[in-house]
Amino acid sequence: MIVNEVITGTIAIVLAYLIGSFPSAYVVTRLMSGKDIRQLGSGNVGAHNTYREVGMAAAVLVAVLDVGKGAAAVVLAHRLVDIPLYQLNTIVLLAGVAVVAGHMWSIYIRFTGGNGLGASVGVLIMVLPWEFLIFIPVFAILVLITRNVVLSTNIGLLSVPVSAWFLEKEWLYVVFCIALIILLVLNFIPTAMNAMVKAGSRRNMADELLRRKKNQ
Repeated sequence: MIVNEVITGTIAIVLAYLIGSFPSAYVVTRLMSGKDIRQLGSGNVGAHNTYREVGMAAAVLVAVLDVGKGAAAVVLAHRLVDIPLYQLNTIVLLAGVAVVAGHMWSIYIRFTGGNGLGASVGVLIMVLPWEFLIFIPVFAILVLITRNVVLSTNIGLLSVPVSAWFLEKEWLYVVFCIALIILLVLNFIPTAMNAMVKAGSRRNMADELLRRKKNQ
């Protein structure tokens, strides 16, 4: 029945948002240092800021949890709508968007959060595994060039909808990828603007993004 499908879909999307809202970086930082990650460094509730302010071990744990959130939300949505993994379904894709939104705007920490990259990776692993495999070497090359993991991830994700198109996936997959990227970009704009203000100029910001040393 359509009513049951709507109820099941709504439950899947809401649960995905709540899963994404679990503030991994906030919890891990509290447990390992007693501090509030929102008050440290960039204030971003994610693995990158955790690495810079708390350490590698904490950052790895946060990254695993964030990726796991994305994957778990997709798996749960598949179970709720009762379809096999990797099968196309609008509810599953909406749940994928919801878990990323939850990571960005967590209900548990007053709608603050991270940049959504970890959760997005987890979603893409479960929704578009072959396209994600193509993303990995693209990401690796970009890291070698930019020496910036976050920037490389954001740029590298552009390869996913392109790969989906070349592999002749259904158009809904491509639209999903583009929607996810737009969500990431919109969430990143305030961070980029703050970074620009702190850097003082576009050149200084480029130096920071590309990890270039300033002339002494």
